[in-house]
Amino acid sequence: MNLDDFTDLIERPDGGVRRDAEDRRARTGLPPGALGRLDELGSWLATAQGAAPVRPVERPRAVLFAGDHGVAELGVSTRAPGSAHTLVRAVLDGTAPTAVLARRLDVPVRVVDMALDCDPESLPEGASGLVRRRVRRGSGRIDVEDALTVEEAEAALETGVALADEEADSGTDLVVLGDLSVGGTTAAATLIAALCGTDASLVTGRGGGAIDDLAWMRKCAAIRDALRRARPVLGDQLHLLATVGGADLAAATGFLLQCAVRHTPVLLDGVVSAACALVAQRVAFRAPDWWLAGHASGEPGQEKAYDRMAFEPLLDHGVRIGGGVGALLALPLVRSAAALAAELPAPEGPEGAGDGTEEAEPVAADGAKPPSGEA
Repeated sequence: MNLDDFTDLIERPDGGVRRDAEDRRARTGLPPGALGRLDELGSWLATAQGAAPVRPVERPRAVLFAGDHGVAELGVSTRAPGSAHTLVRAVLDGTAPTAVLARRLDVPVRVVDMALDCDPESLPEGASGLVRRRVRRGSGRIDVEDALTVEEAEAALETGVALADEEADSGTDLVVLGDLSVGGTTAAATLIAALCGTDASLVTGRGGGAIDDLAWMRKCAAIRDALRRARPVLGDQLHLLATVGGADLAAATGFLLQCAVRHTPVLLDGVVSAACALVAQRVAFRAPDWWLAGHASGEPGQEKAYDRMAFEPLLDHGVRIGGGVGALLALPLVRSAAALAAELPAPEGPEGAGDGTEEAEPVAADGAKPPSGEA
């Protein structure tokens, strides 16, 4: 795989569509800024869809890349090493927060086994939403060894690309991207520190389980040691993912890049998806135009990555749990922006320059105007 090809394949969203969307917004008569970030979201959706007015977001999908990371052996997580399969089972069983929200929001979920450290038979056979694309059983301990071979990293990237094509071909109009991992935030923080040129202590967070101070120090030391191994391969993003990433992170990176190629908008979740987005930005600088930051998780690494990509999260509710939960919470906001951009009346000509308080002409239930004198 030649990652340089993505630079040519990924286009910027259509600026002409953005101007059309902004012109339509101006004709609604609402004062500029009255809808806050909903206006910005409406314009972004128009350019991502290549359509003004915006189409409703009707076929979203949550895609969660799952894997175990060898660095979890150092006690950097509240979860036991090799236990990511329990997170996967909870989503598949419908008992995880991700599953509850997805059910209420009518969002199908796909869980992709990229590097779970469990017997394949331990996952329910034929489970709806489970995608078996395992590259290896667990990723290596990045403080002392490579997470993957280069061949495994390439296979994971290609898997992500193929899954993005599947989503685009099936009509998915927005993807909520998340992860289900143990040790994944350590690998993500390492990638972010390496690409931002910062120290381990500035990107080390406490993860979804809010680790104690001793575990935080162990995590910081692991990231410091992994950074020493990452710096010599900073110029090669495939080797970087192989050295200090993991199969799930490599797949998510390929997924993000191909979503940009296919003009599929993506809502990012936590620090893991932020790290993958940062790697993908290094591959193709136009790719971030197709993504949104769903929420601020409180992880310093995520904040660093979003600062580097000039992303402003849609929500900041202190949600640290991962698994796409924060991004799912932001989805109704995106849908609301689409509805307002598409459905607010925007008459042509000077009559659209009012104050936004005009009474709309009554319309019957079947869409026809009532006879004169009837309301």
